[in-house]
Amino acid sequence: MRGAAVLQPPETMTDSNQTNIPDIKGFFGEWGGRFVPPQLEAVIKEVEEAYLTIRNDPSFWAEYHELMTNYVGRPSPLYFARNLTKKLGGARIFLKREDLNHTGAHKINHTIGEALLAKRMGKKRLIAETGAGQHGVALATAAALVGLKCEIHMGALDIAKQHPNVIRMKMLGTKVIEVTQGGACLKDAVDSAFTDFVLHHEDTFFAIGSVVGPHPYPMMVQDFQSIVGREAREQIQEQAGRLPDILVACVGGGSNAMGLFTAFLEDKDVAIVGVEPAGKGNKPGEHAATLTYGTPGMLHGMKTYVLQDEKGEPLPVHSIASGLDYPGVGPSHSFLKDIKRVQYVSATDNETLAAFRELSEVEGIIPALESAHAVAHVIKLAPTLSTDKIVIVNLSGRGDKDIDYVAELIGL
Repeated sequence: MRGAAVLQPPETMTDSNQTNIPDIKGFFGEWGGRFVPPQLEAVIKEVEEAYLTIRNDPSFWAEYHELMTNYVGRPSPLYFARNLTKKLGGARIFLKREDLNHTGAHKINHTIGEALLAKRMGKKRLIAETGAGQHGVALATAAALVGLKCEIHMGALDIAKQHPNVIRMKMLGTKVIEVTQGGACLKDAVDSAFTDFVLHHEDTFFAIGSVVGPHPYPMMVQDFQSIVGREAREQIQEQAGRLPDILVACVGGGSNAMGLFTAFLEDKDVAIVGVEPAGKGNKPGEHAATLTYGTPGMLHGMKTYVLQDEKGEPLPVHSIASGLDYPGVGPSHSFLKDIKRVQYVSATDNETLAAFRELSEVEGIIPALESAHAVAHVIKLAPTLSTDKIVIVNLSGRGDKDIDYVAELIGL
């Protein structure tokens, strides 16, 4: 089946699935939209018009899919985690191995799409935010591939935690901008990148790293990431002869989760679970569980659930995983929470760290700390299910970037 799901016609990217398509103004139900300063409206509108044009352009998707197959290495495997399944003694656990993509995570799926779009728009420079560094590395890679300059904005705390990815970005020819204001984490990196975009939009494309931000970014990134779920849908039917019972993925901004979930939203017998970072506790600043504790608000040009104070200012957040420490979430997730199509739960730092070690030692697969949140939930869930049940976990990234940080935490 290699390449089969990847070569699906572009018009089926989301149009075959009505649950998660935004309206013409970019709203998923009441969530999303485009709320930006007047000086940014025309700039973002240019991105929207360019994307809507290439969204129906077979030549764009032919180029994109060729790179997905021959450069990224898609389709990524769907692996039956036999050792973990046996140890837990319940449902059969399958891992969608996005960690095996070139650059080590799902982020490459949308950064190549964004880089190709920027090139067609005549832009000379890519900028973006990053938390764990995976989006930064993926965009730096895509920029090198298509011949564009690249700058990545990254919080000082995340730079300290994710040193290997910082070095990778620099080796790829990208400039890393250290962000020290605010909490010096992902939210602040987004703020910094938006400021840069306002000042240099004539020659610059802002490649947002998740299903967040003003329309068309949530739709566009979701379209590119939908390849994950379309592949998984084919693969599980080939391997198990049927669809899964449950899907599980971590949720920060939510791109890897929407990538897996999108292809199954109309299958009402398939339960879907998103796992947020519960961090160290339930007080503000101790977690980043937006859908668990957040309220409706505005953040980075979109209406969504936000962890915010009584004045509407974003609260400080925390997660052991840098890629999840964001006080908002993609508007499509807010919509899916409200219509109760997806159940959103959380995993603590300690549970995540234990899952990181468990998967490493039992299956020989070192997961990203982000992905380990999903694994942590499955470790609790699988033993409660019968052995005929099937769970697919999106292993959204590999843990190379986290090993020094984890080693320090556990005293290795």
